[in-house]
Amino acid sequence: MTSPIALMQHQSFAPLVKKVSPAVVNISVTQSAASDTMAEDQDQGTSPSFPNSPFDEFLRRFFDQQNPNGQRHLFPQMPGGQSHRIALGSGFIIDPSGYVVTNSHVVGNASKVEVTLQDDSKYPAKIIGRDPKTDIAILKIKADKPLPYVSFGDSSAAQVGDWVMAVGNPFGLGGTVTTGIISARGRDIHSGPFDDFLQIDAPINRGNSGGPTFNLEGQVIGINTAIYSPNGGSVGIGFAVP
Repeated sequence: MTSPIALMQHQSFAPLVKKVSPAVVNISVTQSAASDTMAEDQDQGTSPSFPNSPFDEFLRRFFDQQNPNGQRHLFPQMPGGQSHRIALGSGFIIDPSGYVVTNSHVVGNASKVEVTLQDDSKYPAKIIGRDPKTDIAILKIKADKPLPYVSFGDSSAAQVGDWVMAVGNPFGLGGTVTTGIISARGRDIHSGPFDDFLQIDAPINRGNSGGPTFNLEGQVIGINTAIYSPNGGSVGIGFAVP
């Protein structure tokens, strides 16, 4: 009799990739090189506000559950020019009208934000709201058609050992898929206002920040936010906000 593990090794993630990838976006942000996004995102902030967003109540409940104080090890942003720099990150569409979730530190101090879809179409994005304490931001883009989107799953039901898939824009290369498992739950890395991370071993790198971690149902159960690394690259220890 074939073991469940052997069966998993012969299954393909291709159908899942095809299902969710169109909703994952690349984010390009023009910032002032003189500003220090990382430092500013560690400052104490006010309660987040997302006016005119259908997700206002959901996001308020989410943010109200988080714990303030401390620092966090975030994905470093990609370097740019001397007077301005381009920060590259990832995000995902959560509504066909164009609401996009990403990390707050990706769009911090932005003078311009551009979202690129899987079909290479580009849209200017408006920052609807961002909360440095939880490192989550909501963007809005306007398209002339309904956009592909993904839904949130119940991250509390995810178990250690469950398969996960991360999709993002590492090093600005474009849409990239990696897979792994949940290595630990409730991980406290003593480095941020929200120390209740999912630890995953799916490779994530610079530029993956703000991208989604999916379960096998194609639901978002985490937002890739931080890594442990001696050299800035993936060593199989990544953290996602559940």
